[in-house]
Amino acid sequence: MEMSILGHANALFRQSVERPAYSFLHSILQGYWNSCEIHYGSGSISGFLSQDNVQVGGLVVKDQVFIEVTKEGSLSFVLGKFDGILGLGFQEISVGNVVPVWYNMVQQDLVDDEVFSFWLNRNPDAKEGGELVFGGVDPNHFKGKHTYVPVTKKGYWQINMGDFLIGNHSTGLCEEGCAAIVDSGTSLLAGPTPIITEINHAIGAEGVVSAECKEVVSQYGDLIWELLISGVKPNKVCAQLGLCIFNGDEYVSTGIESVVEKENKEGSSAGDDLLCIACEMLVIWVQNQLREKETKEAAINYLDKLCESLPSPMGESVIDCNSISTMPNISFTIGDKPFSLTPEQYVLKTGEGIAQVCISGFMALDVPPPRGPLWILGDVFMGVYHTVFDYGKLEVGFAEAA
Repeated sequence: MEMSILGHANALFRQSVERPAYSFLHSILQGYWNSCEIHYGSGSISGFLSQDNVQVGGLVVKDQVFIEVTKEGSLSFVLGKFDGILGLGFQEISVGNVVPVWYNMVQQDLVDDEVFSFWLNRNPDAKEGGELVFGGVDPNHFKGKHTYVPVTKKGYWQINMGDFLIGNHSTGLCEEGCAAIVDSGTSLLAGPTPIITEINHAIGAEGVVSAECKEVVSQYGDLIWELLISGVKPNKVCAQLGLCIFNGDEYVSTGIESVVEKENKEGSSAGDDLLCIACEMLVIWVQNQLREKETKEAAINYLDKLCESLPSPMGESVIDCNSISTMPNISFTIGDKPFSLTPEQYVLKTGEGIAQVCISGFMALDVPPPRGPLWILGDVFMGVYHTVFDYGKLEVGFAEAA
């Protein structure tokens, strides 16, 4: 059996922008009828657990455990008018090890193929917001063949992503591979702050000016350059400058946190953390400039400008709507094949006429080791590329959406 749901995917299947990683049945706590509370990046919800038959389109999933929400602790949830959250991740991240709804569909023989697929319609005026097919793939919503890559870690639908380019220039960060999550619950495309800042600078997006970033460029830019030239390992530079601490294993920032996982931090003040984070970003930027064989003076000037493109605290950056035609393409390498996004595809527009606002589709998200660094290929990417989640073969496929 194959079942598809047509409707407003933005309302039915999307979670909040600031909650990029726990996009699946992360809400279940232990036992039936237990009270529970779930914290997301943009707020929290609370309620109790229930068990009942759940109808999804034309399918009836028997004895499904779910949470009934009685309180929404966030204005964004209320304004978003979400009908609910449909978790489609692996059981490895199901709190309390509760069986996710997709697992029950498979176990109860409700679908012929252990596959589900997404088509997200990016036309805001369209009657149908998208299509989620359980048990198959709709050939009407993609062109050519899908490029498949294996799931590298069960939990989220995590894959390996290769280098990506800004225009025709490699960023170099993911030449050896980067972990990426494919997530319909994330509206934007998220990645490490240093690279997102470079992208936003290249496309002319403006965020909040970081005084800490500019301070590190002014006081330590020359030293960072000289240390890297002399052969000091990149992960040791900021510690040698006294801006980051030693955690007993390696030199790391104490300030980077994400909605995926928050850890208890000790041993540094908030100001020290910001300087450490700024230093770590500058090390990455200097490495890129060395790769491009820029002069030190030109590189330092470039770093200072990048500081002005740091995203705002919520991660978003604004773009001049009139400059979209001059922006570069952004290309991701998946399965040794480039997947490009044009400016029209990665810029989100709201409002009309003089009230129109254009927002960069790239947001900063710093996921600490061992889970990170991590990229999130959200709706900005999935809207361009039809996505197949193959549970049976443990792989994800992408093809041009139609």
